[in-house]
Amino acid sequence: MKLPSFQLTRYFFLLTVAVLVVFGIGSLLRISGNPNRTGLYMFYAIAMFGDAVLMGFCAWQLNRRTKFVFHFSVFVLALNILPTIFDQFGLADLLFVLLNIATLVSLIVARKEFLPA
Repeated sequence: MKLPSFQLTRYFFLLTVAVLVVFGIGSLLRISGNPNRTGLYMFYAIAMFGDAVLMGFCAWQLNRRTKFVFHFSVFVLALNILPTIFDQFGLADLLFVLLNIATLVSLIVARKEFLPA
């Protein structure tokens, strides 16, 4: 059974949402271990939850198949990829960037399914 590009793209978005929620919860849990950095970890958690909301919105709205939703999704993915590259880069960053690149490639490959003729 072959998974259509459209469904694969949505699953990538949903997987990214799950990863971001786990990372956000991890940031909140780190607050108790280091009270001096409470503000920093809160910022990270809020940023990750906000990104998860944007990614979930993209996954949900892709069914509408409009140019705006397609381009907004590409924009959100670009915002996930570019800042990660210019920060301290570790294994978690690499895996997150690869997941976002896979989502972006899947979205671009399936663009004919998303964009109206």
